[in-house]
Amino acid sequence: MDRAEHLTPPGGAGLAADPDFARHTYLVIDFEALTPAGRPPAPTEVAALALEAKNGELVEVWRFQALIRPPREVPVTDFDVRQTGITAAMLAQATGPEHVMAALDALLTAPPYRLIAHHAATEAGLIAHQGAYCPALAAVPLLDTVRLARLIYPELSSHSLDALLRYLRIPIPADRHRAMPDVEATAQVLRRMLAENTTARRWTTLHAMDAAAGLPPKRLPAAEGAQEGLF
Repeated sequence: MDRAEHLTPPGGAGLAADPDFARHTYLVIDFEALTPAGRPPAPTEVAALALEAKNGELVEVWRFQALIRPPREVPVTDFDVRQTGITAAMLAQATGPEHVMAALDALLTAPPYRLIAHHAATEAGLIAHQGAYCPALAAVPLLDTVRLARLIYPELSSHSLDALLRYLRIPIPADRHRAMPDVEATAQVLRRMLAENTTARRWTTLHAMDAAAGLPPKRLPAAEGAQEGLF
């Protein structure tokens, strides 16, 4: 991270000076999923990048990625393969969500956390449907980088991840739409947006960021939650 991407402006208080911001670990997370008609999306891949504020920068402390075997009755379509490059043969060798999500959940040993995702409501829904396997993760509030981008870059007509990468002149990964490259790209956008925030001094506390772009964990209706283990 270069000097322009520090969280504390010279001579002034920034996010890094907020004790609440500094004590959190930020988990940038992304799923790839199949979207069968008539049922919730079935995740096929998850990646997470854990970042902590140290010396005025967000630095990586650990990462996780894994393919997830979908239910047998949910097909991998040609469109899915073109979009992600993840094939049915690859997924046949993967473990199910009960193992993958539990393994990710086991890494959450030093709370508090905040999830970071682009279109965070989508990630929140996927996590909620796997909540039986990852109760710690399912209880973590989210920050939506789309909402942040709309406030920081109101001049843009689109705040998609690709649009932000082009606008910020960040190279688009060759394997875009795989979970870890998308997580890494989102983390780069996040750092740039926090640098912009430092200059403009829009938010100097995590509480203020939550008010602008935060989402609570998604809770499923009781009837839907009762079937959660099926997905």
